[in-house]
Parts: sequence; structure tokens; C-alpha cells
Amino acid sequence: MPPATGPAAARTGFDNDKYLAEQTAAIQERVSEFGTKLYLELGGKLVYDYHAARVLPGFHPNVKMGLLRELRDDADIILCIHAGDIERRKIRADFGITYDADALKLIDDLKEQGLLVKAVVITRFDSQPAAAAFRNILEHRGVRVYTHRFTRGYPTDVDTIVSREGYGANEYIATEKPIVVVTGPGPGSGKLATCLSQLYHDYQRGVRSGYAKFETFPIWNLPLKHPVNVAYEAATADIRDFNVVDPFHLEACGKVAVNYNRDVEVFPVLHRILTRITGSPRYQSPTDMGVNRAGFGIVDDAAVREAACQEIVRRYFRYRCEHAMGFVDGETVQRVELLMNDLGLKQQRRVVVEPARRAADEAQQKGKGNEGIFCGAAMELPDSTIVTGKNSPAMHAAASLILNATKRLAGIPDQIHVLSPAAIEAIANLDRNILKKRTVSLDLAETLIALSVSATANPTAHMALERLKDLRGCEVHSTHIPTPGDEEGLRKLGVNLTSDPNFSSHSLFAG
Repeated sequence: MPPATGPAAARTGFDNDKYLAEQTAAIQERVSEFGTKLYLELGGKLVYDYHAARVLPGFHPNVKMGLLRELRDDADIILCIHAGDIERRKIRADFGITYDADALKLIDDLKEQGLLVKAVVITRFDSQPAAAAFRNILEHRGVRVYTHRFTRGYPTDVDTIVSREGYGANEYIATEKPIVVVTGPGPGSGKLATCLSQLYHDYQRGVRSGYAKFETFPIWNLPLKHPVNVAYEAATADIRDFNVVDPFHLEACGKVAVNYNRDVEVFPVLHRILTRITGSPRYQSPTDMGVNRAGFGIVDDAAVREAACQEIVRRYFRYRCEHAMGFVDGETVQRVELLMNDLGLKQQRRVVVEPARRAADEAQQKGKGNEGIFCGAAMELPDSTIVTGKNSPAMHAAASLILNATKRLAGIPDQIHVLSPAAIEAIANLDRNILKKRTVSLDLAETLIALSVSATANPTAHMALERLKDLRGCEVHSTHIPTPGDEEGLRKLGVNLTSDPNFSSHSLFAG
């Protein structure tokens, strides 16, 4: 697959406004079918959906928040989180925070938009200590918390599942509005079980309610091997998701539609459960359950194909680093390698990879005879220019890269320093003599603080500081896994970072 011309980020392939209008109409139409209440399982990320924004250039990462604002008068929100994810301290990669912290952040983000979370449900709760502590934190802050245990009889014993011992054992969550959005910080959070539990209780009370699913990926009306759908497989390689043609939809409607394995595998069970609860389920296939309209927002297929290919390569690098750190197994890396091979993708498709490696080689040549690890980093600026940085006794490669990038954007000549050697030495003194750090070269977080302080008296530093905002969305590659200070700085700048699976220090503990 040949690369598209021009940087992928510069091409808009998705019409956000069209998507928002179509998606709102589709949800309202589904609500009208059930009359009283619709439980809408919202998969993926509710806010800051950076995966969607990367593979669908033009997709706003908070478009679902806009959708909820459109529906705010008609929607309650329930947030689910799996007790096991709290106990394992599962991490959301976009922010580098745990799922329970992400849940707290989501509640705050919704509140800022005038949207209140009706309740938090801790699913598959079995008195895990970390989950119990999380419940206490929420309750002390005035958030209503419910705990649902594993559903007895699931998945084979429908008689037990749809009974007082199954869904009936869960406490009912009272809601007032016709749409109940059920969301969570990640896959496997128990959203479906919560929706079905609520349906059971409603029908026991004589309330006619319904269920639908709103999940952006995979996009059902794109081909199975379209790069956007393959990028979803890459993003979920660690939980072994894969896309399939929906056989139930093909049989019932005679049309090809794409879904993912878990929805297809669970559909026969779900169909029986819904039949038992409602008497006459509406859906003949997993695709029927969905209300996703993302495919209709694509306006430039070539642009989204290239963006998706870039995301697959990013995922490959991310999983290689996570494997080196012990977070994922080797099979996860192999799965993404197979996806890359299917599309004919190489590491070098990511244009910042080779320049970063050359920068590391240059650092090594310059530092011959010195002990230590030589790191390089590269960035693609909005005009497609590539800038690089390398580590030195004064600063990390990531810090050097960001300073070089801002100098380039501000038109500052290379030979002019935006940070004075005296300022760098003052921070190194603090690290060496007061904080007793093993290494004293500036990481990116320290460099950004030094730059902001210098900008108050140094016009050149002020010019560089002003260009930091132009780095958001730029592509960055590092030859080494970033240290915590570098990772935090790069994440806050909003760049798309990948790294080779090498450690930047011989020390086992970086802190």
C-alpha cells in the first residue's frame, strides 16, 4: 500500500459535524422504537478519544461529549468500572493514569460540561481491597456507588441469569430520563451486564425498556481489512480482539457487516437473555444492536487509510516497549506484526524513526570513549520538516528535541541558546547536591519549567515558549523508552510518541 502524499495529519478525512448530526438522529430514532427507556452501552472512550482522532483525521476527540450535550435533557449517565481493573491498577495509555483515576477524571470532565454521573457501578465486585477503597473515596465525595457481583449462571444457564439469583441479585439503579448512557474507562468494564441487569429490573416493574450499543470501532460498513478496522485490531491486540464478518447479519439481512469477535461470540447468549427478559427481542444480529454512524462521516478515504496505517505502526512500537517493561506478552507484539505484514507496512513507514536512530548514532560517535547510553529523538513538524535531538551531559534527547523544534518554528538560529548554561547548571546543582539524583541532565519536564522561567527575562526564550502549542499532534520517535519526566512532558505537549524498546539508563530504578 503506497503512502499518501503529504503528512497524514494535514489532510482532513472526516466530517465531524456531519457525523454528530447523523449520530444524534440515529440514537433518537432508536429511543423512539422502545418508547419508555433506552439503555445505551457506550463503548470506546467517552472523552479524549485520541485513537479515533488519529485514525479519522478530522474526528474531534470529544465529539461524544458534544453528543451528550445535545441529549443532556434526555439522558442519565452510569459509569461502570471492573473491580479487577482497579485491583491490577490497569493503565490508560493516553494519560498514563490508572482506570480508577481515569474514572474520577471522567466524572470531573462531565461535570464541567454540565453533565452529572447518576451512579458508578463497580462490576464483578468480590470485596477486593483496592475496589473497596475506591468505593469509599467516591461515597465520601457524594457519588452514589453500586457494586455488582459476577452474574450467577453466566454465560450458559439462562434460567439462573434471568432470575432473582442472577440479574435480580444486583441492586436496581433508579433513573429518570428516557436515555441511560452506560459507559466505562475501557473494555471489559461490565457495561453490558449492567444494561441487562437494568432491563431485567425494569421488566419486573412493568417498564418497557430497550438496549442498544454505540461503539465507534470496528466500523461496520467499512471492509473487514480496511486499515481503520485493522487499526482497531492493533489497538486491542493485548485483549485478543479481532474483526469478523457478522454471520448473523449476513444470514438475516443478506448484507456484509463487520463486527468484532466478542460481540459475535456472545450474541447467541445475549439473544436468549433478551428473549427471556423482553419476550420478543428486536435484534437479529450484533450489528442490529449498534447505532454507530462513524462510517458516514468519512469524506476522504485515502486520508483515513494513511492515518490508520500510521496508527498501526505506532501500536507496534508501543507494544514492543510494553513487552520490554513486562506489561504485555510476546504474542501481543506478534499479532500486530502480522497485521502490519498483511498491509505491507514497515517500521520506516513512520518517517521519524530513521532520523531518530541516526541522531543516536551521531551522539555515539561524538561521545566515543564515554560510558553511558546514547539516545536520539526526531519530530515531524506541521510543514513536514524533520528536526532531531540527542542526549548530552546537559539534557535528555527529548528535551533537546523540543528546544530544537521550537527554535525552528520561531526562526531562532541554531547557535543561539534559549536556555543559558548558567540556568542549566543551577538545575543540575539542585539535582546533584540537594535531591541526590544519580543523573543530573535535564529531562523534558525540568526543561519546560526552565524555559517558562527564562521567558520572563529572555525574549528568545519567550519566542520559543510561544511555539510549544504548535507541537500538538506532531509525530515523535525516540530511540529509547522515555523516562517519567520525558514521558510526562511529551504527553502534555500532545505529541504522538513512539519509542524503540531500549532503556535509557543502565540503572534498574529510574526515579
